[in-house]
Amino acid sequence: MGQSLLVVGVAAATLATRTGADLHAQAAGQPFATLSPAPALSLAGDADSNSPAVWELFRGQPVLFVLTSVAGQAQNSVGPSLDRLRALPHVAFSTAAPLGGFWIESVIEAGGVWYGYYHNEVADLVCPGSGKVVPRIGAARSTDRGRTWADLGTILEAPLSTMQCNTRNHYFHGGVGDFSAVLDRDEQYLYFHYTQYLEQDGWLGVSVARMPWADRDAPVGRMTVWHNGAWLPARPEVVREPDDDEEEGEGGGEIIVESWIYPFATPVHAAVDRWDNRTSAVDVYWGAAVHWNTALGVYVMLLNRAISNDWKQGGIYISYNPDVEDPAGWSRPTLLLNGGRWYPQVMGLTPGEGTDKVAGATARFFMSGRSEHLIRFGRR
Repeated sequence: MGQSLLVVGVAAATLATRTGADLHAQAAGQPFATLSPAPALSLAGDADSNSPAVWELFRGQPVLFVLTSVAGQAQNSVGPSLDRLRALPHVAFSTAAPLGGFWIESVIEAGGVWYGYYHNEVADLVCPGSGKVVPRIGAARSTDRGRTWADLGTILEAPLSTMQCNTRNHYFHGGVGDFSAVLDRDEQYLYFHYTQYLEQDGWLGVSVARMPWADRDAPVGRMTVWHNGAWLPARPEVVREPDDDEEEGEGGGEIIVESWIYPFATPVHAAVDRWDNRTSAVDVYWGAAVHWNTALGVYVMLLNRAISNDWKQGGIYISYNPDVEDPAGWSRPTLLLNGGRWYPQVMGLTPGEGTDKVAGATARFFMSGRSEHLIRFGRR
């Protein structure tokens, strides 16, 4: 690939509190990762986002499903393993599809139901004519293994007042997206590690929000955002409009339309140089992919790093956290690979268990849906 590979270590994360598990992890040594060449392997569909994977039992045997998304459309694939996937038809919505394109970036299975979370891009109403879009995050549900989905609505977005028409960002005026979602070990909360494209000092970068897993069937308005050490809820915005429905002789009433205003999130990996700050430099972490690593006993995050207005890739970075419930626990990102391509992620190799959300000591390292390396995790 013409890219130098680095053995990556990480300094100890500074945690607000230190538990017995933290001390044990330190005694066992600090986590690191290495890349080693492997026969090339591509997912069954083209990928321009994170690609979620789910294991299901079929006729008593585990089979693997992997969703890929490109150009605002998702496609499913199935097979006994990563190297034996076959493409299925593009997914469809049984309800009205989200406006604009959608990229399904995370899927969590619960009792035979799949809950999918998508990056959605809509036309910018604040800065019309620019050709740029505004990303947001939505939720959907499938009861037929990802073939069709029912939209559950937008669950995280940025206020229109935060859009920046003069940004040098090639794609976005603002918004939130490019994320992955992972359940905590007790399955109490679903944690979203997303990119907050808020072009203000201190607010641009990879941030964290969470949603009670019990609210997965009605998720709108249930997300809380990590802000300066606290989880802040969304604020409902109530709009009253005339009701023209005169059924049963009753007209002229009012209906209530609710939208949600989400707080700014404190980035866990903040940008050093943003797109619109009148400097030629850009230095932004974005597009997190998070998994639980069974060999390390910690969560692992892979990151892109943009270094130009048109998002030139400045390397793939890695970060660790023993406790996903503590956003401050993420270690400082360290370089895993020079250059690289967008959407790095790990795919576990254990049959029936390994996915984009769970991996062991050795896994596949993917970028843009293609793997040319194994990634190995250890401590030293």
